[in-house]
Order: sequence, then C-alpha cells, then structure tokens
Amino acid sequence: MTYCAGILVRDGLVMIADTRTNAGLDNISTFRKLHLFECPGERSIALATAGNLSISQSVISFLHEGVENPETGEVETLLQAPTMFRAAQLVGRAVHKVRVVNGKSLDEAGVKFDVSILVGGQIKGGAPRLFMLYAAGNFIECGVETPYLQIGEHKYGKPILDRAITFDTSLDDALKLGLISMDSTMRSNLGVGLPIDIVTMRRDALAPELVHRIEAGEPYFHDLRERWSAALRAAHIAIPKPPYRPAPRS
Repeated sequence: MTYCAGILVRDGLVMIADTRTNAGLDNISTFRKLHLFECPGERSIALATAGNLSISQSVISFLHEGVENPETGEVETLLQAPTMFRAAQLVGRAVHKVRVVNGKSLDEAGVKFDVSILVGGQIKGGAPRLFMLYAAGNFIECGVETPYLQIGEHKYGKPILDRAITFDTSLDDALKLGLISMDSTMRSNLGVGLPIDIVTMRRDALAPELVHRIEAGEPYFHDLRERWSAALRAAHIAIPKPPYRPAPRS
C-alpha cells in the first residue's frame, strides 16, 4: 500500500509520498517512492509511484537508462524531454516497456500489472504541470478546478484536499494541507506510514525549493498531527446539537 499526492497551485508544486510497503503483517519495509530528475536552471521533475514495487522500480530504471522513441529510434531520458507533456509520454512508454518485458511472466504468476505514477514539474519555457499515469501508460492532467492528483490509498486523504485546496492556495499552505491529508490516511490505513518524502518546487525556479524526509518523531509533523486532531474535536463540539427528536408515540 502507499499514498502519494501532487498539488499544483499558482505558486508552484508540492509532491508527497509515503515509503511503506506491505507484503503481509510480518513483512513491512521502507522504499523510496518519490524520485527526482533535475537539471537546476533548466528542469525539475518529480515522480511519485504506487502499486507493485517491482514494476515501479523497473519503470524508474528505464527512465534513468532511457526509452526508445518509436518515431525517431532515439533513446530518450527525462532530462531530454522538451516539455512536461513529452515527459509524461516518455513515462507512459516506460510503463509500456515494462509490461512488454515482464507482463507475460506476471500473468503466469497470477500477479496483476498494477502501477500508477504522478509526474510533476517544470521545464524551461513551459509552465509547471502535473499528470497521473495509469497502468496502460495513458494519463490525465491536473486542472485549475481540482488542483491536485492522488494515487494509492487516496480516499482517506481526499476530503481535506477537496475542502481546502484551491489554485490560489499558497505553496506553504499546500504543503501543510498535503501533510494533513497524509496524516488522515496514516490514521485510517496501516499500509501507509512514515517516513514521508516531500518535494516542493516554486514556479519558474526550475529547481526544487525543498527536498525533505519526515522521520518518525519529527517535532513539526507530530505537532501538526496533534493540532489537527484537537481542531477537529473543537470543531465538532462547537457545532450545535442536531435538532431532530423522536416522533411522539401514539
């Protein structure tokens, strides 16, 4: 299990991913699921992955080594993609290549080809963009109306983003809300857990502003969790009691 979120606001981009993998109650491990491809001053691209770990790691390896462009025959990497759209297409081709190489053996073993990827960043000359890729290699793009995308165990962390995130949310608030979303998911799903990797990119900086891993016991994240829990308790206490009463019995 995992939970990853990408938040695209006017000021820039936030990417968050947990690191827990769970292959049973007695087989819990930590693996990085947030990967950075950068050339400072020219491009900064982050990928967050969910699904089968072996598949997602193979996709990342192909993206580092390069994937052949079927139109030109050239081997391309994310550091060569001219636009974020082309970068998303390249990631889709990498997913397709892993399916071609490993799909038959996975099918024979009864293992579902399960992978989803968030691709977010900015390349010089273009705006920051955020995409979500599916197991078939196709993708959708984040929009202004709903300025975030999620993969993995997203249902628990979605309500806070639905209620609080807008395109005009500041980058710092977007990170804070993303962490609250992650905390809500961790409280409801044991398959999602610390450490948490975060990357923030400010618009037109063309380099990460923050690359950080939140470990267990970090003071700020602990304080955020406690404050959010207290705020929720205070909010429901402050709401008037329901006015409904049982109908009188005849």
